[in-house]
Formats: sequence, C-alpha cells, structure tokens
Amino acid sequence: MLRPRPGELLEGTVIFKGKNKLLLDLHGVTTAIISGRELRDSFNTFRDLQIGSGVIALVLEEENDEGLVVMSLRKASQQKAWDHFHDLIGSGKTMPFTAQEANKGGLLANIDGIRTFLPVSQLAPAHYPRVSNADTSEILSRLQKLVGHTFSVKIITMDEDAGKIVVSEREAMAEERSKTLESLKMGDVRDGIVSGIAKFGLFVTFEGLEGLVHISEIAWGHVKNPAEHAEAGDRVTVKVIGIDGDKLSLSMKQLANDPWEEVAERYPVGKKVTGSVVRFADYGAFIRLEKDINGLIHLSELAHHHINDPAEVLTIGQRIDAQVINIDVDERRIGLSLKALLPIDKETLERIRREREEEEKRKEEKDASSSAKATEDKKEESAWVASKTGKKYYPKNSATAKKIKEENRVYFANAEEAEKAGYSA
Repeated sequence: MLRPRPGELLEGTVIFKGKNKLLLDLHGVTTAIISGRELRDSFNTFRDLQIGSGVIALVLEEENDEGLVVMSLRKASQQKAWDHFHDLIGSGKTMPFTAQEANKGGLLANIDGIRTFLPVSQLAPAHYPRVSNADTSEILSRLQKLVGHTFSVKIITMDEDAGKIVVSEREAMAEERSKTLESLKMGDVRDGIVSGIAKFGLFVTFEGLEGLVHISEIAWGHVKNPAEHAEAGDRVTVKVIGIDGDKLSLSMKQLANDPWEEVAERYPVGKKVTGSVVRFADYGAFIRLEKDINGLIHLSELAHHHINDPAEVLTIGQRIDAQVINIDVDERRIGLSLKALLPIDKETLERIRREREEEEKRKEEKDASSSAKATEDKKEESAWVASKTGKKYYPKNSATAKKIKEENRVYFANAEEAEKAGYSA
C-alpha cells in the first residue's frame, strides 16, 4: 500500500487543473493537492501540465484536513536543482545565471528558493564595474544595469543547509582565458571592448582577457584625458605590446600612422605656421598645428621683451601665426617663435639694447665679484708671498713680506707652488 512520507518525491497523474490548484492521482490509492506558491517552479511546470499529464512532486504533508496529500512542485524542482548543482560541480560544467537584483556586493537570483549570488569580484573583466575611488554608489549603479542579463557561470561554493550557492563568471571563462593566453603573441592585433576608463589609460577586454592601453599608447599626440578618446562599451582594435603572465599591455596608437614620420618635410625651419594655443607651461605655450602635432613657443620666443607667464600675451584657444625655429623628430619636438614674426621699431630696438647692456653689466659685476672672492680666498689659504718684480718668496707673515705692496703681491699655498712659478727661497 502506498504511504507518502514528507520529503519524498512521488509521481502522480493530473486529474484537475484550476487557476491556482492541481489535483493528482497517486497510483489510484490516494489523491494529492498542490496549490498556491507550491505550484511555481523555475521550469514553469504548472503552465505546461494538462489533464492526464504525469508529474513528479515532493510530499509536504501525509494528509491535510480534507484527507489529501499535500505536495509541492516548487520543492520538487528545488530538489532537482540541488541534484543538478551537484552534477555541475562534479562535471565542472557551466550554467546560466540571470541576475534578478543587485546590491553593493554583487548580483543575486532565486532558483526555486535557492539563493544564488554572483560577487562583484567574480565578474569577468567585461562586466566588472571599474570605477574611480571605489565609489560604492557608482558600483551599485553599474551593477543594476546588469539586472536581467544572463551570465555563464560556475558554482564555486554550495551550502544546502543554508539554501544558497555562490557562482563565478571568471571561473566559467578561465578555460577560454587560458587557451587565448597560450596562443597570444607579442604584436598580435585583436578587436575588443573598452571595459573601463582610468586616469592612466583604458581597459580593453577580448576573448575573456583584459589588458591596459596606457595613456601613452592611446594616441600619438599628447593625451590629457583617456575619456576624451573612448567610452565604456566602445569597440576598439588593439595591438599586444606586452605579456606578463595574464597581465597584458596594449596599444592603439601603434595601429595608426605616426604623424611625425613626415613632419620634418611639412615643417621646415623658417616656415610660417598657424595654430591654436592649447595649454600653458611654466616655460612657454603649446600650439596645436594639426591633430597629434604640437609645437612649443618658449617664454624667450613669445615677445621681444621679457615675459614671465605666457598668459601675458596669449589666451587658450587663440589662433596665432608663428615661425618654425627648430625641429627634433626623434624627440618629437617643434620649436616655434612668435617674436620672429613681430616687427621691431626704434623703441623696441632701444629697449633690447638697454636690456642687453644691463645684462652684460650684471654679468661683469658678477664675474668681478667672483674674481675678488677667489683672490681673497687664495690670500686666506696661502702661506707664502712674493713680489711680482722680485725673485724670492717669503713667509706671508714675515717682516719682509709685509713690506711688499698689496698690488705687487703674488700668493702661494706652499713652497713648491712658488718654486714652480720661478721664485726661490
């Protein structure tokens, strides 16, 4: 005789299907009821059942007040899920995970009452919410955008007693990453997706891997902000320029023509050019001549008079004419001059002459001061004195030495130095 026991899985035949109730015949011996939330499982079993359909359910109660066995499709499905999870762990296979909600720690889903958690740290690079300063509100905002997305994951921990499992997208992609790394070589070109933007560069994912395009490898010209060159989700083509374990260095600019290859021909010394002022430095102003090509006007080349700050004569965005005065292709530098194109009137010439004379005077005074100091230092350090017109040298503090006039004195640090100069004791 059939005697249903709680927790047991039994097969029955549908004899009634209502909006929120099922009645099952259990081998002609007794009748079971399934109702309410116990009808709902992740496989949508209730939706597909018809009168006469066979179905497996789990016994909750041997008998209710109406004499019916109480059963559950939800619990049966949950048991099937646990069995399925055990099989997945044993085989190392992946499973689909559709995010139903998000919190600051990761993504969650409920599979037949089994709490399933995908931590942020276990997301693949393409989905990892890379934000500056670990801003938790921004991380949550990024994760919420992934709700409804289906991931391929592997189970990494399982707790039946607590009714929860933890899954990993990174582990699911580990084999793909390993295979890609094995075949990857320096110089390889790959199409990828921008997965993150930082002050120091762009993160790009491809074939389960993630690499960094450093700010210096984004473009040939000066890159101030990587965010000006790409957005998260953009498709880009990159070249592999460094492999260190699973850390990849990538380049975008090396796939573009170097604009400096022909720059010497386009900007010969003496040529008049036009450009826009793009930024200031302590030592001058940078002028954009064309995309990725900037020239520098040094402070000394901004005007015929002395300039302390380029902002005294220029403004950001201003269009100006300048003259090429030097070029160094290897160092990627173009020297420009603004004053070379400025006329010099009599007043300016007079001012330049005065400034030069003042500069020369200051230099002469500085040299004289240095020479006098050197002489005084030599006096202090010397032990012997001779007369410029004499042939002998004497101790500096001797009576004979003191008779020699200051303008005729020659000082020596030691006797050997005096004798080398032709004097004798």
